[in-house]
Formats: sequence, structure tokens, C-alpha cells
Amino acid sequence: MATLMIENLPDALYERLKHSASRHQRSVNSEVIACLEKVLASNLVDPATFLASIRTLRQTLAMVFVTEEDLRVAKNEGRL
Repeated sequence: MATLMIENLPDALYERLKHSASRHQRSVNSEVIACLEKVLASNLVDPATFLASIRTLRQTLAMVFVTEEDLRVAKNEGRL
């Protein structure tokens, strides 16, 4: 197995890792490995699939809270 050394780790981040490791009943080393696995194992989302799911979700909403006109007005408000 490979060994990884992390330099200049901010104290606040190390404390968060320690706290998280304690909550999960792991060593700090095991917690770092678990965090890296979680981040690196996340699946990339296919844009077409993502947009299709968003369109389906939007159709199930009872009302649209922000319209395209609302967005246009909001974008142009600060421009003189």
C-alpha cells in the first residue's frame, strides 16, 4: 500500500477530521481514507440524464416560484 504525507494541513481542518473520526469510531488515518474514497467514488452525472430528471421534477411542482421574466429583471436591476 502507498503512503501519503500531507503537509501544511490547517489546524482547523485537522480538528474537524479528528472530530469526524471520533464520531465514526475510526482513527484519523482511516477517516481521511474514508473521506477520500467518498469524494473520489462519486459518480459523474450524465448531463442529459440530469437535465431530464430536473425537467421531470419541474413538471411535478405545483407552481413556478421564479419565472424567466423575474430572472431577467433581477439581472438587469443593477445595470445602468
